Amino acid sequence: MLSAREAVQTLPLYHPPLAGRDGLRLDFNENTVGCSPRVLERLRRLGAEELARYPEREAVEANVADALGVATPELLLTNGVDEAIHLLCETYLEPGDEALIAVPTYSMYRIYMMAAGAQVVAVPSSADFSFPGDELCKRITKRTRLIAIANPNNPTGTIAPMEDLQRIARAAPDAAVLIDEAYFEFYGQSMLAARKEFANVFVARTFSKAYGLAGLRLGALVGDAEQMLAVRRVCSPYNVNAVALACLPEALSDQAYIQQYVSEVRESRARLERALEASGVQFWTTHANFVLARVGAAAGFVEQMRRRGILVRDRSSDHGCEGCVRITLGPREHADRLLTALQETVAELGITQAASRQGALRP
Repeated sequence: MLSAREAVQTLPLYHPPLAGRDGLRLDFNENTVGCSPRVLERLRRLGAEELARYPEREAVEANVADALGVATPELLLTNGVDEAIHLLCETYLEPGDEALIAVPTYSMYRIYMMAAGAQVVAVPSSADFSFPGDELCKRITKRTRLIAIANPNNPTGTIAPMEDLQRIARAAPDAAVLIDEAYFEFYGQSMLAARKEFANVFVARTFSKAYGLAGLRLGALVGDAEQMLAVRRVCSPYNVNAVALACLPEALSDQAYIQQYVSEVRESRARLERALEASGVQFWTTHANFVLARVGAAAGFVEQMRRRGILVRDRSSDHGCEGCVRITLGPREHADRLLTALQETVAELGITQAASRQGALRP
């Protein structure tokens, strides 16, 4: 009887709650208003011949490389950052190798690592979710072949200091070190320049978050040119579709649109943090486009927010995140709606006595 590999049979299933997402979508860290109008205009101009041809990514890769300030051979466009993670696992992991992650973090690291047959070593973050740089370095062995670090991290929004990332890269010269910068635009600091000192460091970027192109599945992986040749060997030549390739240059060209959106998200982030602090609801300072907050009965909180037209994400199953929800931020008008619903929900559920009594959450 045909059966899947043992490593596949034991994989945890990832079930994103995508069905029935009616309401203001603050649950998946997407851009809440959408992409640049220039992208929409390019979509309208797409012709039948463009869709009939196999996609050619080389010219767009050169465009993206120039935008990121890297050499074209150092960059590969991918079908979202998920494919970049998968490609690194396929390129560097053998069954029985060790792969390191700091938890809680993005679920797909573990899944792709396990699918390759690797033993995943999960290093717990501190109680305040600060990056466990010292402990992670201690767990590096001769069997360590891949280390994945989200910076800023998901679902916490916390960051790994640049000196820690460099220290890890030096401590694991035989391992690929992925720095996943999916939320870079909301943070502003990057390993792109420093990674040139390390042939084993890869930096991933996405166009799903600030750029509003999650539906087109676009990511970029940057690394040492020689290492990227190996990664390209396991990558399909047609991994990024023609529609995505046509739209990406337009998205990159409208940096004013991105900067305005990011600025409003940062403002909304500060408003939400002030409101949570005033209410006595525990949260963690974030450098991404979301806030993680501990509300107690997370499922009930999510349902009450849904009834008020706001979708937020239950993260209770993540390591150390019991009773927590993750709330994505958008522009000012979305923050207004969020904070109104939040004030009502906190009061109704009595999450904190002070917030319920004083109505401390104000839009």
